[in-house]
Amino acid sequence: MNPTRKRRLWVLLIVLAAIAVAGALVVVALRHNVRYLLTPSDVAAGQAQPGRTFRLGGVVCEGSLARTQGSLAVRFVVTDRIHQVPVRYTGILPDLFREGQSIIATGQLGHDGFHADEILAKHDETYMPKEVEEAIAKGRTLPHAKCAPPSP
Repeated sequence: MNPTRKRRLWVLLIVLAAIAVAGALVVVALRHNVRYLLTPSDVAAGQAQPGRTFRLGGVVCEGSLARTQGSLAVRFVVTDRIHQVPVRYTGILPDLFREGQSIIATGQLGHDGFHADEILAKHDETYMPKEVEEAIAKGRTLPHAKCAPPSP
């Protein structure tokens, strides 16, 4: 092999290695920033890892909203009409937040339930994440579970 071809081969190998390293770094960075949307049934099935940030989608159980007097802390239960997850949040709730309303909460799963950092409420009558809509439709075919009040 003549020296020119040998040099071109080395340059090509170095460029391919650099592209592979850059691609691997992009995949790792994106993987750490992805927020998965899980339903309460997914959480009950063990798909949520404690301490890892994810989005919890479902409906706020009627009669489950409890506010802490003198603070912005609230507790409520999110359901997909099959399973329930207690949620704790400290902050100002969206104007459209109410019991019986679809929400998406971003946060981590703790030993005493889901600790939300952000709450998003359904913005109109037609919006609902596909996964939540499917879980609620599945829940309508099963006997309804009563919503349990959140633990103090």
